[in-house]
Amino acid sequence: MDREFVDKRISEIASGVCSRLGFEFVHSELAGTKRNATVRVFVDKDGGLTIDDCADASRAIEAELDALDLIPDAYVLEVSSPGLERELYTIGDFQKFAGKSARMKLKSEINGAKSLKGKIISVSGDEIVFADNRLGEMKLGYDQVQKANLVFDISEDLGKK
Repeated sequence: MDREFVDKRISEIASGVCSRLGFEFVHSELAGTKRNATVRVFVDKDGGLTIDDCADASRAIEAELDALDLIPDAYVLEVSSPGLERELYTIGDFQKFAGKSARMKLKSEINGAKSLKGKIISVSGDEIVFADNRLGEMKLGYDQVQKANLVFDISEDLGKK
């Protein structure tokens, strides 16, 4: 089977399982080789994810993957929270985390910088308003972002100033 097809089906399966369990499907990826595949699934839920939540999601995803025999050889399934410094995969992630600190790697330079670190101010359509620590506030298109992650800030994230 085509790897892209398998990757897409894994995302669909994991998304459906997460929906049934009341979790948010964040992202999935298929890594490794045909004979030594690793399936990573990132899930979240309001109030945080427990180890039991991950185990429940893992069992349900594994059962569906095995029933469809999408990955014919042995594989490793990893189900986890996206973490404190989670990657931002979609424009919806930027919207969800408006007001939070983030780090971005850009596809091309803006004002002489290819990487930014600061705060997501707001999102409108595909446009992100970002306050960079060095360059100040700027607008950039989501299509200009190569990769972005939240940055854990203990004072911000624990509500202290």
